[in-house]
Amino acid sequence: MFRLAIDRSRARVGLVGLAFAAVFATLSGRLVTMALFPDEPSTSAQRAANGGATSFRPDILDRNGEVMATDIRTVSVFLEPGNLTDVDEAVELLTAVLPDVDGSELRKRIDAKRESLRKRGNKRDSGFVWVRRDITPKQQAEVHRLGIPGIGFLQDHKRVYPNGTAAAHIIGATNLDNAGIAGIEKYIDKTGLKDLNSFGFIEKATDLAPVQLSIDLRAQHALRDELAWGLSHYSAKAAAGMILDVTTGEVIALASLPDFDPNNPADALNPDRINRMNVGVYEMGSTFKAMTLAMALDSGKFTVNSTFDTRGGVLNWGRQKIHEYHGTNRVITMPEVFTHSSNIGSAKMALGIGVPGHKAFLRKMGLLDRMRTELPESAEPIVPPRWTEINTITIAFGHGLAVAPIQAAAAVAAISNGGFLMTPTFLKRTEEEAKAKATPVLAPQTSEAMRFIMRLNAVEGSAKKASIPYYYVGGKTGTAEKVINGRYVKNRLFTTFMAAAPMNKPKYLFVTIMDEPQAVAAESGSYATAAWNSGVVTGRTIARVAPILGLPPQFEPPQNPFPLMVKLGAYHATQVDGR
Repeated sequence: MFRLAIDRSRARVGLVGLAFAAVFATLSGRLVTMALFPDEPSTSAQRAANGGATSFRPDILDRNGEVMATDIRTVSVFLEPGNLTDVDEAVELLTAVLPDVDGSELRKRIDAKRESLRKRGNKRDSGFVWVRRDITPKQQAEVHRLGIPGIGFLQDHKRVYPNGTAAAHIIGATNLDNAGIAGIEKYIDKTGLKDLNSFGFIEKATDLAPVQLSIDLRAQHALRDELAWGLSHYSAKAAAGMILDVTTGEVIALASLPDFDPNNPADALNPDRINRMNVGVYEMGSTFKAMTLAMALDSGKFTVNSTFDTRGGVLNWGRQKIHEYHGTNRVITMPEVFTHSSNIGSAKMALGIGVPGHKAFLRKMGLLDRMRTELPESAEPIVPPRWTEINTITIAFGHGLAVAPIQAAAAVAAISNGGFLMTPTFLKRTEEEAKAKATPVLAPQTSEAMRFIMRLNAVEGSAKKASIPYYYVGGKTGTAEKVINGRYVKNRLFTTFMAAAPMNKPKYLFVTIMDEPQAVAAESGSYATAAWNSGVVTGRTIARVAPILGLPPQFEPPQNPFPLMVKLGAYHATQVDGR
């Protein structure tokens, strides 16, 4: 009996000991949890925090796999207004550690949330207010040391752009919630990323395949650098440019200055920082003569041997007088219309086609409708509301129709690539994929004739500044007077240069635009026209970028580059070889 009592006592002591051990383990675990996660929020605050957490986004890469945008882990700090014991003290301490937090604004949000909680009367809900998103580890430690009740931290992530301003107008930017607000970032959200995040299908950034762009980051840096030089050297208001692969429609590089850093996207709201290649609409000047000549040749009504009488230097049309800029005062051939940039010759070609045919051709070339690319930002062309013969005359040499430069570039690319119109893309694709979506708009012989004429212009005409040795460049200048208050202003110019290389088999189109460039007396005297600024910048860009893009130099002139032109007796080889 005595032994039984002892056994029972031992069992009870063991049971009590086990209970104490369990309680001790629970308390120890809780203390460890509190030590590791001292600021665990209430359930309601956790829900609010998770609802406000940023979305995961895929990396954005250039065509060679270089990272252009990625997510990094950060920490954000919030507070539960219902758990604050002294609001004034909390705000004062927090703003001392986080000086960029607006104390009065934070106090208003806290008071508003506390008042909302009071009206609802839900004592379990302590509320939720963001204090600061994306704080540094040092700032997190300083906030933690403040010992303010109701403060919590949330593991977060933010978007970073390691190349700064490079390709800013292409990539775009995100807001504090990591949602795309411009450029490719906004395009990505429209593909369904936002919905996937909202339904919780994406738990980490590695769940997402990267988005690979057509951009070559090396060429992008070089293009922007040359545009920055031109902007400064010619004291222009703005400059922009692009490199387009004419065989695929891929945009290899695009820049518009002044630009912005997507790591600080607030600067993008400045109206001066628009993407001029996509969003700006401009009269493109004499670069439009490439459209006019292509139209005339493709119609079959004209050939490269057609002639045009420009004697007198003036074309009278009703009360309008069309003048030449550098008139020859003689009968000139079609190639000479291009190399001498004849307004009269261009006007006579367009009149020969007629208003309906002219409009139909420009529409076919994608110049009368808004161009849609992956970038959400785009512009509607400014088309004459009533299109008469005088409109056809002026549009033939680049006045009276305003388009986005990227539209004009796509049209010139079609003229040079054999006659296939491709909507430019900012995503990497193959030549086969591009051809499957391309629209034939010109006969192959028209394209060959235009390549010959563009090359001739680089040897004998206004494109000499971009005629880089060994790359067989061809192109066209364009100078347009800007329209201010409904009137053309002679000393405020918008200049354009488009050049393709190599002209025997074009691969890339180089485009430069400059807004109100000024003459550099030591170089051009009093000239501020395209050849003396946009042309120079284009030449510098080609010389710098061609080796990067693997465009091989041709130390010997290509053999028989324009067989049809030889057959028609339109030229001798020395004309286009520059020998």
